Amino acid sequence: MIMKRQNAGFTLIELMVVVIIIAALAGMVLPRLLPRAEEAKKDIARGGMAGITTALKLYKLDNDRYPSTEEGLDALMTKPASARNWKGPYLENKPFDPWKRKYEYKYPGQRNAGEFDIWSKGSDEASAEDDVTNWEQQK
Repeated sequence: MIMKRQNAGFTLIELMVVVIIIAALAGMVLPRLLPRAEEAKKDIARGGMAGITTALKLYKLDNDRYPSTEEGLDALMTKPASARNWKGPYLENKPFDPWKRKYEYKYPGQRNAGEFDIWSKGSDEASAEDDVTNWEQQK
């Protein structure tokens, strides 16, 4: 007579081998994916700035000027006192970058003469090479 094994589960050794294999695969794959995740966030930030740019241009069409630096991007959602022909809201929600921070805005722009500057400081919250800006997009 053939005896059947009562416990039809995995042994601790088998589970440990599977965990080691998964960890080894993750160690080989994750370093290649992480830089792509950061680049994807930068692409999302560029898309967000494109939407803000469209809203700012609509604001200017209605009000003959862009919001001041002091009014900021909030002027796209709430009518500022200085707006003469505000037909907003031009944006539904406050715009946040992929790192959950507000986009920076300045008018008149220092980098875009006669226009405005919009930028995100990237993942490190400091002005650095990882910044995403509207003046570099126009090059």
